Amino acid sequence: MADNYIEKQQEAYEARKAAWKLAIKNGKKTTTHQAKAKQTTETVSDTLTQKRRVFVTGGAEGIGKSIVSMFCQEGDLVAFCDNNELAGQASAKETGATFYQVNVSDKEALEKCFLHLLAAWKDIDIVINNVGISTFSSITETSVEDFDRILSINLRPTFILSRLLAIHRQAQVTPNPYGRIINICSTRYLMSEPSSEGYAASKGGIYSLTHALATSLSKWNITVNSISPGWIQTQNYEQLRPEAHLQHPSKRVGKPEDIARMCLFICQKENDFINGENITIDGGMTKKMIYVE
Repeated sequence: MADNYIEKQQEAYEARKAAWKLAIKNGKKTTTHQAKAKQTTETVSDTLTQKRRVFVTGGAEGIGKSIVSMFCQEGDLVAFCDNNELAGQASAKETGATFYQVNVSDKEALEKCFLHLLAAWKDIDIVINNVGISTFSSITETSVEDFDRILSINLRPTFILSRLLAIHRQAQVTPNPYGRIINICSTRYLMSEPSSEGYAASKGGIYSLTHALATSLSKWNITVNSISPGWIQTQNYEQLRPEAHLQHPSKRVGKPEDIARMCLFICQKENDFINGENITIDGGMTKKMIYVE
């Protein structure tokens, strides 16, 4: 299904391009351009007044759930995927979002989910690549297969979804003037502890993929940014020791809502000048010199 869709979108794009060249050759450029400009203006007006269409990966729990919840509260049309069926169903019931059970390491399943939404919604305005696993093991005990699995969950889905959205936007008759992709990175893209090779590599990939996508997708009015959370406590926040909070210059450990609020900010239509950036949200920890005497 996915591959067939991509082929049809490419064929549609090539057909429109050929028709445009023919119109120019026949001296109809002005008329065609005026009609297209009028249609584009109408599309701009329609797009900016309708609900934003939002897709979040890994939205059943933690940071992802907070992101889903906040966009639902904004009145947006929200769907999310997750491999955890029970948590996904519970989050969907709680937030009002639509849940799809998907293992994102399964390329065909992820594409099928995304293309189903594109068909239902006609377009997707916001994609938030949040899904990720924190798997740490000694490098001597980490197999190549383990390493590949981390990348297939933490990194590859970002490329898959960004590519599908680009192909869809390219095939549109009139352009959508608004688009956002936000990739959840990590401060571990630039700092590490032992036994974190797979996770660090995946987040380093997110960091670099973000600025590459920002340049490639600008032609379709899509900005691409990443957010690097530090310590975000997703459960039992009240059980943290005072020392955990006080080591942060902000005097507290982070919460999922800290990341979700930044997602909302980036997605404001006025903030399209934020592009290709990685925004660190860690209470100041990566700016703090730490020496043991």
